[in-house]
Amino acid sequence: MNIPDSLPDGVPATIPDPIPHHIGGEPAASADGATFDVLAPATNEVYTRAAAGGKADVDAAVAAARRAFADGPWPRMRDRERARVLGRIADAVESVDEELAAMESFDTGLPITQAKGQARRAAENFRFFADLVVARSDDAYKVPGLQLNYVNRKPVGVAGLITPWNTPFMLESWKLAPALAAGCTVVLKPAEFTPLSASLWARVFAAAGLPDGVFNLVNGIGEVAGEALVTHPGVDLVSFTGETGTGRRIFANAADGLKGLSMELGGKSPALVFADADLDAALDSTLFGVFSLNGERCTASSRILVERSVYDAFVSRYAERAAAVKVGPPDDPATEVGALVHPEHFRRVMDYVDSGRSEAELVAGGGRPEHLPDGNYLSPTVFAGVPPTARIFQEEIFGPVVAITPFDTEDEAVGLANDVPYGLAGYVWTNDLRRAHRVADRIEAGMVWINSHNVRDLRSPFGGVKASGLGQEGGHRSLDFYTEQQAVHVALGEVPTARFGAGGYDDRDPFFSGARSLR
Repeated sequence: MNIPDSLPDGVPATIPDPIPHHIGGEPAASADGATFDVLAPATNEVYTRAAAGGKADVDAAVAAARRAFADGPWPRMRDRERARVLGRIADAVESVDEELAAMESFDTGLPITQAKGQARRAAENFRFFADLVVARSDDAYKVPGLQLNYVNRKPVGVAGLITPWNTPFMLESWKLAPALAAGCTVVLKPAEFTPLSASLWARVFAAAGLPDGVFNLVNGIGEVAGEALVTHPGVDLVSFTGETGTGRRIFANAADGLKGLSMELGGKSPALVFADADLDAALDSTLFGVFSLNGERCTASSRILVERSVYDAFVSRYAERAAAVKVGPPDDPATEVGALVHPEHFRRVMDYVDSGRSEAELVAGGGRPEHLPDGNYLSPTVFAGVPPTARIFQEEIFGPVVAITPFDTEDEAVGLANDVPYGLAGYVWTNDLRRAHRVADRIEAGMVWINSHNVRDLRSPFGGVKASGLGQEGGHRSLDFYTEQQAVHVALGEVPTARFGAGGYDDRDPFFSGARSLR
């Protein structure tokens, strides 16, 4: 399809056509010349194309990354030298804040007020890992007079990074910053729905002085470019953020190569609201938790479990507030919920809304706002009295749709919270401190917030359990993932050794004496 002569309103000024790959320090078209259309969520009009990567393009990107790792300076730099480059990357990211916000809002459908600040968050990720890689310490153990044991930490190699389409630039920085801080070289495969802002990385890295070949990017469809990256023998580890079904395929595809995997997958996170909670704060937080970012967030509090004595009042207030949320064009500063990312995803979310009508009581939303006849718009949608067997209770929707369910006892609340395949996040609202800690401990989730929405410290682990992921990133855990730890043991004195072929055993030899260490 050709790009229209008249682009939709609000289109950022600097849009490549087509959006190229970036391989070995240079922009690159696909080897076979293939491209795919990129749509504006507010109108579903094609506004540009992106190079559609295939196996040949992934081969070229991995080869460039492998050369940069084997022969280039990046893995051999001192931590402090790499940290200086990461600091310059952070500065360069902040310099494109306004341009990035326009790109993210236009390409993803996110409200512009929520797209702003993504560059600052991305820059903070680079500054954080620049500090962490310099401050990290490795283990050393000394057995006086006998042995010194220490740990070498080395970058693993070529990292394959596959990222999602919700707040894409910031989420790409979550992977790029620790991978580069550790000394790895990378091949990034951004989500095909939202390739626009990823095109900024090449400019950012060049401005910061990152050596050519350390960063490579291949656009494309997940089943083609993504699969080629995961199965490539030159890729040493894969970090993926996305939905659980795709994660299962990546897990299977990576098995033959025994690649290291870190996967942050889907979620169906509960918010447990007890009668003694600050209900005003709980209302504000749970509304924000599911309707911000258009509901397209993995940690969304998409199931709200409310103690029965306050349930009716809470549902009434929640529905009233949801109905008042402003749905509008992404570039309008007054918009609170914009357009869903793609017509394919919009149809999927609407299928859940239709299912919910037969499973529970619709108390707000449920359809397209009348004033927005085009694009992927859905009014904030609230279902009440949702049974735990309902699809909208059990399955991730990833849109502005929430299920509210009553409970009578603490045990019932915990049982409902855990009665889904997922275990990414959980939220507990109560002013009983003992109950707060007790319930948080019982929730099957990688992360729990008490009397708060998702406010995260970058030092803390991020990841889920059950169908929500494999491994955790954040802080030193990210550096652990992108590095190998090598134990080195140095003899400081005579080592008792059995003299095979020379007769007899030395009963001081720890191997034969049954000792497990020299301590």
